[in-house]
Amino acid sequence: MKKILVLAVLLFMGNLVFSQKMATRTGEIKFEASMTTFEPVAAVNNSVSAILDESTGEFAALALVKAFKFKIPLMEEHFNENYMESSKFPKATFKGKIINFDASKLSNAKYDLEGDLTIHGVTKKIKTKITLVLKDRKINADCNFIVKAKDFDIKIPSIVKDKISENINISADFILADK
Repeated sequence: MKKILVLAVLLFMGNLVFSQKMATRTGEIKFEASMTTFEPVAAVNNSVSAILDESTGEFAALALVKAFKFKIPLMEEHFNENYMESSKFPKATFKGKIINFDASKLSNAKYDLEGDLTIHGVTKKIKTKITLVLKDRKINADCNFIVKAKDFDIKIPSIVKDKISENINISADFILADK
């Protein structure tokens, strides 16, 4: 029994030592779906988790939908209850890979990022660019992309359809550190 316990501890410690994963729990995602003549439709979530496996380029992120904050509390309430149905679909996720990732070339590198984005219970493939900068033994990762609410079965009532852009601009910013 002692041998099994010692072996388990050694395997665990080996994973910690040889782990090449960088992560954060304080990433930021912003989105904007504003129309120029109406009230801004924008929110920010500052508690997004993300992880990057430096050995494979695999990248994943998770955002709790209720953590998006709006300037107008009523807009936040409508977002959670009517559009995103956050009690039914509490999280948005991304799981993918940074193409041709090379951890040794992170001075200011731009890569293709491909993977599956799941919002409102619907998963879609996306492809975008991600910028990676190594600074103070941390990786700054930034990306921007556009989604459409209808692609994720998010229904916009006709009464406000003209006040919300069809194209939703999403920007993500992560500072990843050794896990």
